[in-house]
Amino acid sequence: MDTTHSPAGTHAAPEHHPPADPRRWTALALICLAQFMLVLDVTVVNVALPDMAADLHLDRATLTWAVTAYTLCFGGLMLLGGRLADALGARRTLLAGLAVFTAASLLTGLAGSAAPLLAGRIAQGVGAALLSPAALSLVTTTFRGPERNKALGVWAAIGGSGAAAGVLVGGALTAGPGWPWVFYVNVPVGVALLVLLPRLVPAAAPRPARLDVPGALLVTAGTGALIYGLVEAGDAGWTSARTLLPLAGAAVLYAGFAAVERASRAPLMDLRMFTRRPVLAGAFLMLVATALLIGYFFLGSVYLQHLRGFSALRTGLLFLPPAVATGLGAHLASRLVGRLGSRGVAVAGLLTAAAGTVPLTRLSADGSVYTGLLPGLVVGSLGLGTVFVTATTTALGMVDHREAGLASGVVNTFHEVGGSIGVAVLSTVAASGIEAGSAGGFTDAFTVCAATAAGGAVVSLGLVPRGRPRMSGGPHVH
Repeated sequence: MDTTHSPAGTHAAPEHHPPADPRRWTALALICLAQFMLVLDVTVVNVALPDMAADLHLDRATLTWAVTAYTLCFGGLMLLGGRLADALGARRTLLAGLAVFTAASLLTGLAGSAAPLLAGRIAQGVGAALLSPAALSLVTTTFRGPERNKALGVWAAIGGSGAAAGVLVGGALTAGPGWPWVFYVNVPVGVALLVLLPRLVPAAAPRPARLDVPGALLVTAGTGALIYGLVEAGDAGWTSARTLLPLAGAAVLYAGFAAVERASRAPLMDLRMFTRRPVLAGAFLMLVATALLIGYFFLGSVYLQHLRGFSALRTGLLFLPPAVATGLGAHLASRLVGRLGSRGVAVAGLLTAAAGTVPLTRLSADGSVYTGLLPGLVVGSLGLGTVFVTATTTALGMVDHREAGLASGVVNTFHEVGGSIGVAVLSTVAASGIEAGSAGGFTDAFTVCAATAAGGAVVSLGLVPRGRPRMSGGPHVH
């Protein structure tokens, strides 16, 4: 028997772990179901937008906020949610977030006008920001060794399946019982989880943690002002005070956020992480990929239903191939990035997305959707799927393992905020098409998508480091 001696000459005591909880895999299934609801609500709304607009008399700007309010609060407050999970305990924070999200889903479904609808979406985002980091913390602390990588693999798979299910579920529910059910469906699931999770997830002692509330509020308000200015530009023009004042306010709020983070003993986001080239590259790739993919869903849904007269269910079914293509692209990249390196896969993925988007710049009001729109969306989504994985592996696989948590927080934040910014910009560019029912605005917006993907490929040539990231750390993002 091999023995190891301590410096004092005595036998070192073997490391003991508490026995694995036999309920851990059931708990994982329920935690992943909770996370699945959060991811689902990013895309499930897109298919329901035209019916929501007709019933609640929503204009283009309010429709945009129906998508972006959720992802804005989800991304802007996620790092604060992670700190709260440390300070209050992961189980307590998860249950609080789940309760807020469930109640907010009921409020949103009951909305009879724009104000309660947007208030519900904001509250959903707050609940998601509490729930998601606490859930991931529970997954990483409940499992050890090889089991942890398996559990994190299940967690990572939730992202792609949630996006695919969102468009299908959104179409089926909107075409069936009606658009409120895209929110109501969360309520029985949330209540069941609130009953079951406390019985399966052990309570952990909270750890002392400083809460950077000013930082969280400043970055969320800054992004909100940015999105407001971008949305207003579609109606008032880019030189209007209604556009320029919010954009200037966003710059001031972001500067305030940077000052607070530099002065804080426990900053919400260590800005020095952006001096790490892999983290900066990962954040850039995640921002571009999420902005484009959520933009595809937003533009495509409004184009199909508002301009082409498709039903919600038919729209949801048509979006299923692009959603599946995103997952296939992610799977392909997970194999290629270790062989070809991050830069090659990132550039190839963005060029593929640009090539797929080019046919969408020639959409018409009467051409075939199945030959004009669908192939381009599938190719573009395939390319973006590879970029998602490359963003994560670059940021996490090329930094010291002690910085992986910070890098993961940065990439996750840009994942959510990217969708908000992308929808805001593309809604503004497509404003004429959305409001007048013409194809011109949509082709302009898809032209911006193609240019963004191509420009992102060029930037990636210089920004994304050469080399192959370490692939053994396991997935860290949803």
